[in-house]
Amino acid sequence: MRKRIFSDWGRFFFGKRNVPNTKKERKKKMEKVRGFEIAKGFEGKGINLPERKTKNSAAYDIEAAEDVVIPSFKKGMKPTLVATGLKAYMQEDEVLYLYAKSSGFPKKGIMLSNNVGIIDGDYYENESNDGHIMFSIINLKDEDLQIKKGDSIGQAMFGKYLTIDNDNATGVRKGGFGSTSQK
Repeated sequence: MRKRIFSDWGRFFFGKRNVPNTKKERKKKMEKVRGFEIAKGFEGKGINLPERKTKNSAAYDIEAAEDVVIPSFKKGMKPTLVATGLKAYMQEDEVLYLYAKSSGFPKKGIMLSNNVGIIDGDYYENESNDGHIMFSIINLKDEDLQIKKGDSIGQAMFGKYLTIDNDNATGVRKGGFGSTSQK
């Protein structure tokens, strides 16, 4: 009886005729809000979707999608892009932040070349790389570092972002990695 009253109240209060009555109906009508998917080209390759390791973890652990060697950093070198095989979808006012793991530098000598990676919502399923997320990593140890498929390489955390009063951004993403300012 209680469910029925709430459902009828919801229809009356919100003016909606199609408010789902049961949990099953509500779940069926749910749309995607935020999450991770396997990027094109990585289907069937054993990519694990990110997970939080504890109920109070803020970030999702991200794994390498393939074996890669990260050379010892020398002046003038470009960072190594480590594939994850993942893409992320989110709401229009959200962003995905990429962080190094706290154990990354002390244990392995690695860090993100840009300190914090930012994945914009319109990066998802872009035409040039399907929104494939990669970590830009440098190795500060004296020897090369072997990363194996499935090794944890970083963390990802969803967050809201704010815009200023007179913001009038109208541009449309034209590509993938590093394409925000391309015209």
